[in-house]
Amino acid sequence: MELDEIDRGILEVLASDARVSMTTLAEVLHVSRASAHARFKRLVDTGIIRGFTVQTDPVLAGKRTSAYVTISANQLEWQELRERLTKIPEVRHIALIGGEFDVIALVRARDNQDLRRVVLEEIQAISAVRGTRTQLIFEDFETNGM
Repeated sequence: MELDEIDRGILEVLASDARVSMTTLAEVLHVSRASAHARFKRLVDTGIIRGFTVQTDPVLAGKRTSAYVTISANQLEWQELRERLTKIPEVRHIALIGGEFDVIALVRARDNQDLRRVVLEEIQAISAVRGTRTQLIFEDFETNGM
């Protein structure tokens, strides 16, 4: 599906406030409420909008240590690795990447000891994992990019 200016406008407004009303969305985009609703529904139905989430501050939510864990893996076992990583609650995002490593995972843990447990006892226990490297995050920021 090709996105036009109105579709991109809807995504931009929702990225800054996903709770915006259809009336306000229509006013911002200078379209009718019915048009805004139809466009919004189409973006959801086609899978461009995949869901709605709550963004939390990880530190205030008790996750005081964050890190990117890069993983060298047996690529033939990628599907199993992905499935196992998604079951670890502290793993918040994973991506199959090109380059020196095969996978990168964002891990948010209670503290350094919890991070150590996740990496050494959970991630490295997966048979597809050949090695890991952990980069601590000192401070991070969310963007409103699409």
